[in-house]
Amino acid sequence: MPKTGASGKYLTERCLGGELWDLPRQPERSEISRIGTAGAPTGYQASWNQHDPGKSRSGPCTGAVPGLKKYNERMTEAFFRAEGRAVHEMRPVRLTPGYVQVAEGSALIEVGHTRVLCNATIEQGVPAWLRNSGRGWVTAEYGMLPRATLTRTPREAERGRVGGRTHEIQRLIGRSLRAVVDMKALGERTVVLDCDVLQADGGTRTAAITGACTALAIAFDRMVATGALKASPLRQLVAATSVGIVEGTVLLDLSYEEDSQAEVDMNLVMTEEGGLVEVQATAERASFARQRLLEMMDYAEAGIRLLHAQQRGAIAASAESAVRTDAAEGHGLASV
Repeated sequence: MPKTGASGKYLTERCLGGELWDLPRQPERSEISRIGTAGAPTGYQASWNQHDPGKSRSGPCTGAVPGLKKYNERMTEAFFRAEGRAVHEMRPVRLTPGYVQVAEGSALIEVGHTRVLCNATIEQGVPAWLRNSGRGWVTAEYGMLPRATLTRTPREAERGRVGGRTHEIQRLIGRSLRAVVDMKALGERTVVLDCDVLQADGGTRTAAITGACTALAIAFDRMVATGALKASPLRQLVAATSVGIVEGTVLLDLSYEEDSQAEVDMNLVMTEEGGLVEVQATAERASFARQRLLEMMDYAEAGIRLLHAQQRGAIAASAESAVRTDAAEGHGLASV
Protein backbone atom coordinates (compact mmCIF):
# COMPACT_ATOMS: atom_id res chain seq x y z
CA MET A 1 0.00 0.00 0.00
CA PRO A 2 1.39 3.40 -0.88
CA LYS A 3 1.64 6.02 1.79
CA THR A 4 -0.87 8.84 1.82
CA GLY A 5 0.61 12.06 0.47
CA ALA A 6 -0.50 15.64 0.97
CA SER A 7 -3.12 15.38 -1.76
CA GLY A 8 -4.38 12.00 -0.58
CA LYS A 9 -4.47 10.77 -4.21
CA TYR A 10 -1.98 8.77 -6.24
CA LEU A 11 -1.29 8.01 -9.86
CA THR A 12 0.04 4.49 -10.34
CA GLU A 13 2.19 4.24 -13.45
CA ARG A 14 3.46 0.87 -14.68
CA CYS A 15 6.87 1.01 -16.29
CA LEU A 16 7.45 -1.13 -19.35
CA GLY A 17 9.99 -3.09 -17.36
CA GLY A 18 7.16 -4.25 -15.10
CA GLU A 19 7.87 -2.26 -11.94
CA LEU A 20 5.17 -0.05 -10.41
CA TRP A 21 5.62 3.56 -9.35
CA ASP A 22 3.17 5.33 -7.05
CA LEU A 23 3.32 9.03 -7.84
CA PRO A 24 1.43 11.75 -5.94
CA ARG A 25 -1.33 13.13 -8.12
CA GLN A 26 -1.82 16.89 -8.07
CA PRO A 27 -5.61 17.34 -8.08
CA GLU A 28 -5.56 20.22 -10.59
CA ARG A 29 -3.36 18.45 -13.11
CA SER A 30 -4.17 15.75 -15.66
CA GLU A 31 -2.92 12.20 -15.72
CA ILE A 32 0.37 11.20 -17.25
CA SER A 33 -0.07 9.48 -20.60
CA ARG A 34 1.30 6.00 -21.03
CA ILE A 35 3.68 4.85 -23.73
CA GLY A 36 2.20 2.10 -25.87
CA THR A 37 3.72 -1.31 -25.20
CA ALA A 38 3.80 -2.46 -28.82
CA GLY A 39 7.33 -2.07 -30.10
CA ALA A 40 8.27 0.38 -27.37
CA PRO A 41 11.64 0.29 -25.64
CA THR A 42 12.03 -0.88 -22.06
CA GLY A 43 11.93 1.91 -19.51
CA TYR A 44 10.02 5.00 -18.62
CA GLN A 45 10.06 8.01 -20.92
CA ALA A 46 8.68 11.36 -19.89
CA SER A 47 9.14 15.09 -20.30
CA TRP A 48 10.01 16.63 -16.95
CA ASN A 49 11.73 19.89 -17.83
CA GLN A 50 9.22 22.64 -17.07
CA HIS A 51 11.41 25.30 -18.73
CA ASP A 52 11.60 23.31 -21.98
CA PRO A 53 8.48 21.13 -22.18
CA GLY A 54 9.63 19.55 -25.43
CA LYS A 55 12.91 18.25 -24.02
CA SER A 56 12.46 14.61 -23.10
CA ARG A 57 14.47 12.49 -20.71
CA SER A 58 14.30 8.74 -20.69
CA GLY A 59 15.71 6.03 -18.50
CA PRO A 60 15.02 2.60 -17.01
CA CYS A 61 12.77 2.19 -13.97
CA THR A 62 15.56 1.40 -11.56
CA GLY A 63 15.42 4.02 -8.84
CA ALA A 64 13.76 7.40 -8.67
CA VAL A 65 11.67 8.52 -11.60
CA PRO A 66 13.83 10.84 -13.78
CA GLY A 67 13.41 14.45 -12.76
CA LEU A 68 11.32 13.73 -9.64
CA LYS A 69 13.30 15.52 -6.92
CA LYS A 70 10.94 15.07 -4.01
CA TYR A 71 8.13 12.65 -3.40
CA ASN A 72 5.43 15.32 -3.10
CA GLU A 73 6.99 18.01 -5.34
CA ARG A 74 4.79 19.45 -8.08
CA MET A 75 5.86 18.00 -11.42
CA THR A 76 5.35 18.69 -15.13
CA GLU A 77 3.70 15.72 -16.80
CA ALA A 78 4.62 14.25 -20.15
CA PHE A 79 2.13 14.79 -22.93
CA PHE A 80 2.48 12.27 -25.70
CA ARG A 81 1.25 13.36 -29.14
CA ALA A 82 0.75 11.49 -32.38
CA GLU A 83 3.99 10.78 -34.26
CA GLY A 84 5.98 11.71 -31.14
CA ARG A 85 5.58 15.47 -31.56
CA ALA A 86 6.71 17.73 -28.75
CA VAL A 87 4.15 20.13 -27.29
CA HIS A 88 5.84 23.09 -29.02
CA GLU A 89 6.42 21.29 -32.33
CA MET A 90 4.42 21.79 -35.52
CA ARG A 91 3.33 19.04 -37.85
CA PRO A 92 5.44 18.60 -41.02
CA VAL A 93 4.77 21.55 -43.35
CA ARG A 94 5.15 21.48 -47.11
CA LEU A 95 4.40 24.28 -49.60
CA THR A 96 4.30 23.39 -53.30
CA PRO A 97 4.27 26.48 -55.54
CA GLY A 98 2.71 26.48 -59.00
CA TYR A 99 0.44 23.53 -58.23
CA VAL A 100 -2.13 24.86 -60.73
CA GLN A 101 -0.32 26.14 -63.82
CA VAL A 102 -3.11 28.32 -65.24
CA ALA A 103 -3.62 30.43 -62.10
CA GLU A 104 -1.74 33.71 -61.66
CA GLY A 105 -0.48 32.36 -58.34
CA SER A 106 -0.93 28.90 -56.84
CA ALA A 107 0.31 26.93 -53.85
CA LEU A 108 -0.62 23.65 -52.22
CA ILE A 109 -0.02 23.72 -48.48
CA GLU A 110 0.25 20.53 -46.45
CA VAL A 111 0.30 20.69 -42.66
CA GLY A 112 0.37 17.15 -41.39
CA HIS A 113 -2.62 15.47 -43.03
CA THR A 114 -4.36 18.78 -43.74
CA ARG A 115 -4.10 19.83 -47.38
CA VAL A 116 -5.40 23.10 -48.81
CA LEU A 117 -5.09 24.23 -52.43
CA CYS A 118 -4.78 28.03 -52.71
CA ASN A 119 -5.10 29.92 -56.00
CA ALA A 120 -4.84 33.66 -56.62
CA THR A 121 -6.77 35.28 -59.47
CA ILE A 122 -6.24 38.93 -60.41
CA GLU A 123 -9.05 40.66 -62.26
CA GLN A 124 -9.40 44.16 -63.65
CA GLY A 125 -11.95 46.29 -61.80
CA VAL A 126 -13.11 46.60 -58.22
CA PRO A 127 -16.45 46.49 -56.38
CA ALA A 128 -18.79 49.40 -57.12
CA TRP A 129 -18.04 51.17 -53.86
CA LEU A 130 -14.33 51.35 -54.77
CA ARG A 131 -14.61 52.57 -58.36
CA ASN A 132 -12.55 55.64 -59.27
CA SER A 133 -10.73 55.45 -55.92
CA GLY A 134 -7.49 54.18 -57.37
CA ARG A 135 -7.48 51.41 -54.77
CA GLY A 136 -7.64 47.67 -55.20
CA TRP A 137 -9.41 44.94 -53.25
CA VAL A 138 -8.53 41.49 -51.90
CA THR A 139 -11.20 38.92 -51.08
CA ALA A 140 -11.29 35.18 -50.43
CA GLU A 141 -13.48 32.15 -50.93
CA TYR A 142 -13.17 28.97 -48.87
CA GLY A 143 -14.66 25.54 -49.34
CA MET A 144 -14.17 21.89 -48.45
CA LEU A 145 -14.40 18.96 -50.82
CA PRO A 146 -17.15 16.51 -49.81
CA ARG A 147 -14.64 13.82 -48.77
CA ALA A 148 -12.13 16.15 -47.13
CA THR A 149 -13.48 14.78 -43.86
CA LEU A 150 -13.95 11.30 -42.43
CA THR A 151 -17.58 11.18 -43.58
CA ARG A 152 -18.92 12.91 -46.68
CA THR A 153 -20.08 16.49 -46.24
CA PRO A 154 -22.64 17.62 -48.84
CA ARG A 155 -21.54 20.51 -51.03
CA GLU A 156 -22.92 23.84 -49.88
CA ALA A 157 -24.25 24.37 -53.41
CA GLU A 158 -26.62 21.45 -52.78
CA ARG A 159 -28.02 23.20 -49.72
CA GLY A 160 -28.46 26.39 -51.69
CA ARG A 161 -26.57 28.63 -49.28
CA VAL A 162 -23.13 29.21 -47.80
CA GLY A 163 -22.87 28.14 -44.17
CA GLY A 164 -21.98 30.43 -41.29
CA ARG A 165 -18.63 28.69 -40.69
CA THR A 166 -17.64 29.19 -44.33
CA HIS A 167 -18.59 32.88 -44.21
CA GLU A 168 -16.52 33.34 -41.05
CA ILE A 169 -13.43 31.67 -42.52
CA GLN A 170 -13.68 33.53 -45.83
CA ARG A 171 -13.80 36.85 -44.03
CA LEU A 172 -10.85 35.86 -41.82
CA ILE A 173 -8.70 34.97 -44.84
CA GLY A 174 -9.64 38.19 -46.62
CA ARG A 175 -8.90 40.36 -43.56
CA SER A 176 -5.57 38.67 -43.01
CA LEU A 177 -4.36 39.30 -46.56
CA ARG A 178 -5.72 42.84 -46.84
CA ALA A 179 -3.64 43.72 -43.78
CA VAL A 180 -0.40 43.22 -45.74
CA VAL A 181 -1.36 44.51 -49.22
CA ASP A 182 -0.85 48.10 -50.38
CA MET A 183 -4.18 48.74 -52.10
CA LYS A 184 -2.94 51.93 -53.76
CA ALA A 185 -0.02 50.10 -55.35
CA LEU A 186 -2.40 47.35 -56.50
CA GLY A 187 -4.54 49.85 -58.38
CA GLU A 188 -8.13 49.17 -59.37
CA ARG A 189 -7.78 45.42 -59.49
CA THR A 190 -9.48 42.69 -57.49
CA VAL A 191 -7.60 39.69 -56.14
CA VAL A 192 -9.71 36.60 -55.46
CA LEU A 193 -8.10 33.94 -53.28
CA ASP A 194 -9.71 30.52 -53.65
CA CYS A 195 -8.88 28.17 -50.78
CA ASP A 196 -10.15 24.62 -51.29
CA VAL A 197 -9.62 22.03 -48.57
CA LEU A 198 -8.65 18.70 -50.13
CA GLN A 199 -8.21 16.93 -46.78
CA ALA A 200 -9.00 18.20 -43.31
CA ASP A 201 -7.24 17.21 -40.09
CA GLY A 202 -7.47 20.41 -38.09
CA GLY A 203 -6.12 23.89 -38.80
CA THR A 204 -7.68 24.33 -42.25
CA ARG A 205 -8.32 28.06 -41.83
CA THR A 206 -4.80 28.82 -40.63
CA ALA A 207 -3.31 26.68 -43.40
CA ALA A 208 -5.50 28.53 -45.91
CA ILE A 209 -4.15 31.91 -44.75
CA THR A 210 -0.54 30.72 -45.01
CA GLY A 211 -1.07 29.13 -48.42
CA ALA A 212 -3.12 32.04 -49.77
CA CYS A 213 -0.37 34.53 -48.88
CA THR A 214 2.15 32.37 -50.73
CA ALA A 215 -0.07 32.19 -53.82
CA LEU A 216 -0.65 35.95 -53.66
CA ALA A 217 3.07 36.70 -53.46
CA ILE A 218 3.72 34.48 -56.49
CA ALA A 219 0.96 36.22 -58.46
CA PHE A 220 2.31 39.69 -57.66
CA ASP A 221 5.87 38.67 -58.56
CA ARG A 222 4.66 37.44 -61.95
CA MET A 223 2.88 40.73 -62.58
CA VAL A 224 6.07 42.61 -61.74
CA ALA A 225 8.04 40.35 -64.11
CA THR A 226 5.63 41.09 -66.97
CA GLY A 227 5.62 44.83 -66.28
CA ALA A 228 1.97 44.97 -65.19
CA LEU A 229 3.12 46.26 -61.79
CA LYS A 230 6.15 48.40 -60.95
CA ALA A 231 6.61 46.71 -57.58
CA SER A 232 4.82 44.06 -55.56
CA PRO A 233 1.97 45.49 -53.47
CA LEU A 234 2.64 42.83 -50.85
CA ARG A 235 4.31 44.72 -48.00
CA GLN A 236 5.22 41.62 -45.98
CA LEU A 237 4.24 38.00 -45.52
CA VAL A 238 1.51 36.84 -43.17
CA ALA A 239 0.93 33.36 -41.78
CA ALA A 240 -1.25 31.68 -39.16
CA THR A 241 -1.32 28.67 -36.88
CA SER A 242 -3.43 27.17 -34.14
CA VAL A 243 -2.57 26.59 -30.50
CA GLY A 244 -4.63 25.32 -27.61
CA ILE A 245 -4.77 23.79 -24.16
CA VAL A 246 -5.48 20.06 -23.96
CA GLU A 247 -5.61 18.36 -20.56
CA GLY A 248 -3.96 21.42 -19.05
CA THR A 249 -1.05 21.40 -21.50
CA VAL A 250 -0.39 24.05 -24.14
CA LEU A 251 -0.03 22.44 -27.59
CA LEU A 252 1.06 24.06 -30.84
CA ASP A 253 -0.63 23.26 -34.17
CA LEU A 254 -3.59 21.14 -33.11
CA SER A 255 -4.69 18.16 -35.14
CA TYR A 256 -8.41 17.41 -35.39
CA GLU A 257 -8.26 14.90 -32.52
CA GLU A 258 -6.50 17.39 -30.27
CA ASP A 259 -8.76 20.26 -31.29
CA SER A 260 -11.89 18.26 -30.50
CA GLN A 261 -10.62 17.72 -26.92
CA ALA A 262 -9.20 21.20 -26.32
CA GLU A 263 -10.25 23.20 -23.28
CA VAL A 264 -8.99 26.35 -25.04
CA ASP A 265 -8.64 26.84 -28.78
CA MET A 266 -6.77 29.76 -30.34
CA ASN A 267 -5.90 30.87 -33.89
CA LEU A 268 -3.22 33.50 -34.34
CA VAL A 269 -2.37 35.46 -37.51
CA MET A 270 0.97 37.27 -37.55
CA THR A 271 3.10 39.21 -40.03
CA GLU A 272 6.81 38.83 -40.71
CA GLU A 273 7.53 41.86 -38.56
CA GLY A 274 5.67 40.31 -35.63
CA GLY A 275 2.51 42.39 -35.98
CA LEU A 276 -0.71 40.74 -34.87
CA VAL A 277 -3.48 40.66 -37.46
CA GLU A 278 -5.96 38.45 -35.64
CA VAL A 279 -6.11 36.62 -32.31
CA GLN A 280 -9.05 34.27 -31.81
CA ALA A 281 -9.02 32.57 -28.41
CA THR A 282 -12.01 30.69 -27.02
CA ALA A 283 -12.44 28.81 -23.75
CA GLU A 284 -14.51 25.74 -24.51
CA ARG A 285 -15.09 24.58 -20.92
CA ALA A 286 -13.72 27.04 -18.37
CA SER A 287 -11.93 30.36 -18.29
CA PHE A 288 -8.14 30.56 -18.55
CA ALA A 289 -5.57 32.88 -17.05
CA ARG A 290 -3.87 35.75 -18.90
CA GLN A 291 -0.52 34.03 -18.35
CA ARG A 292 -1.79 31.03 -20.29
CA LEU A 293 -2.82 33.33 -23.14
CA LEU A 294 0.71 34.78 -23.29
CA GLU A 295 2.17 31.28 -23.21
CA MET A 296 -0.02 30.23 -26.14
CA MET A 297 0.98 33.34 -28.08
CA ASP A 298 4.67 32.54 -27.55
CA TYR A 299 4.15 29.02 -28.89
CA ALA A 300 2.22 30.35 -31.89
CA GLU A 301 4.82 33.00 -32.71
CA ALA A 302 7.58 30.40 -32.82
CA GLY A 303 5.51 28.23 -35.16
CA ILE A 304 4.64 31.14 -37.44
CA ARG A 305 8.32 32.04 -37.78
CA LEU A 306 8.84 28.58 -39.26
CA LEU A 307 5.88 29.09 -41.61
CA HIS A 308 7.34 32.38 -42.85
CA ALA A 309 10.57 30.56 -43.70
CA GLN A 310 8.57 27.96 -45.64
CA GLN A 311 6.74 30.72 -47.50
CA ARG A 312 9.97 32.45 -48.48
CA GLY A 313 11.36 29.17 -49.75
CA ALA A 314 8.29 28.42 -51.87
CA ILE A 315 8.24 31.94 -53.34
CA ALA A 316 11.94 31.73 -54.20
CA ALA A 317 11.45 28.30 -55.80
CA SER A 318 8.62 29.71 -57.91
CA ALA A 319 10.81 32.60 -59.09
CA GLU A 320 13.64 30.22 -60.00
CA SER A 321 11.21 28.03 -61.92
CA ALA A 322 9.94 31.05 -63.85
CA VAL A 323 13.50 32.03 -64.79
CA ARG A 324 14.25 28.52 -66.04
CA THR A 325 11.03 28.47 -68.06
CA ASP A 326 11.79 31.83 -69.66
CA ALA A 327 15.33 30.71 -70.47
CA ALA A 328 14.07 27.48 -72.03
CA GLU A 329 11.51 29.34 -74.14
CA GLY A 330 14.16 31.84 -75.26
CA HIS A 331 16.50 29.03 -76.18
CA GLY A 332 13.72 27.35 -78.17
CA LEU A 333 12.94 30.54 -80.10
CA ALA A 334 16.62 31.11 -80.83
CA SER A 335 17.00 27.64 -82.30
CA VAL A 336 14.02 28.01 -84.66
